Amino acid sequence: MTALAKYAAREKTSKGRAYTEPGPGPRGQYQRDRDRIIHSSAFRRLEYKTQVFVNHEGDMFRTRLTHSLEVSQIGRTVARSMRLNEDLTEAICLAHDLGHTPFGHAGQDALNKCMQEYGGFEHNLQSLRVVDQLEEKYAGFPGLNLMYETREGILKHCSIRNARTLGDLGLRFINRLQPGLEAQIANFADEIAYNNHDVDDGLRAGLLSFDQLCSCDLFREQYEYVMGTWQGLDLKRLRHELIRRMINKVVVDLIKTSTAMITEHDLSDIEDVRDAGRPLICLGAGVMRRHKQLKQFLHKNLYRHERVLKMSGEAKGVITILFNGYMHDTSSLPAEVRSDIERSSGKHREQAKARVIADYIAGMTDRFAISEARRLG
Repeated sequence: MTALAKYAAREKTSKGRAYTEPGPGPRGQYQRDRDRIIHSSAFRRLEYKTQVFVNHEGDMFRTRLTHSLEVSQIGRTVARSMRLNEDLTEAICLAHDLGHTPFGHAGQDALNKCMQEYGGFEHNLQSLRVVDQLEEKYAGFPGLNLMYETREGILKHCSIRNARTLGDLGLRFINRLQPGLEAQIANFADEIAYNNHDVDDGLRAGLLSFDQLCSCDLFREQYEYVMGTWQGLDLKRLRHELIRRMINKVVVDLIKTSTAMITEHDLSDIEDVRDAGRPLICLGAGVMRRHKQLKQFLHKNLYRHERVLKMSGEAKGVITILFNGYMHDTSSLPAEVRSDIERSSGKHREQAKARVIADYIAGMTDRFAISEARRLG
């Protein structure tokens, strides 16, 4: 195995776990984190949570589970190429969407609106809540008791208000520090995966066309190359070849540009990464412009497509029915959820009740949320 770079995350200099445990035996600590994530209930449920299209729209479209695996593949490739901690990168990539609601961003927006009086809802913070508190697997501690660096990578964004409640984990947002390079890679791998794979899903759904996408430089450049190199490709092979080449173009540039940036900063260890003042995992100006152009195109032409907006509106309605229904009558909730609510007391009881209900809704799959809304409706 190639030796880690001096600025990579290392177990021996890690900030460790909140609860002390015996060593992981033949595995490394970050391998143990990855394994706990894969065996979690929240990870399994990602199979039936939507990426762009609602789950019942068809089995051919990506789910949060397939997306997380694709993010992991990209993240591992970059980490290995740069001699960074591949196990840590993989763990972060696999966990980054554990807190996502059913129905993707539409579900998150709806639940956040429902929770405005009670502290709001944000899927990134919810992912941390899942691994720190909501998973119930171990006798000795709540959650999964993940390593600090894994938790740091899961929490990509955080308001100062919320950061103040998170102890050491929130300090980087208060003090404007950077996370480790492995966390930065996972963040970019997420963007690369959903940009390119949403193009794939949009084409297969018939919501995007090759002609439309040729307005994006990243797509057009690969399209012209493929069409000029292979004559008569069927649409399926053409689509896969284009997506593959677009991902490769961005990933190769990410490795090259980031390596140069790290060399320029002359890092000694991970603390130098945190103190760098800016992310060091980055794209070159030309590829970054193409990457952003494609992202903007998708926002305008896919995420705001009439059919997607219709699905999003219906999804928001489902979340609202569930939240209002449970807040009004908790008897329709499972016994264990009611028990969590009943344990709440004091002047913030209503806020605690809303948070438990939000946790329950956020953990639902698309199909279960729809069936529950029909039952309550």
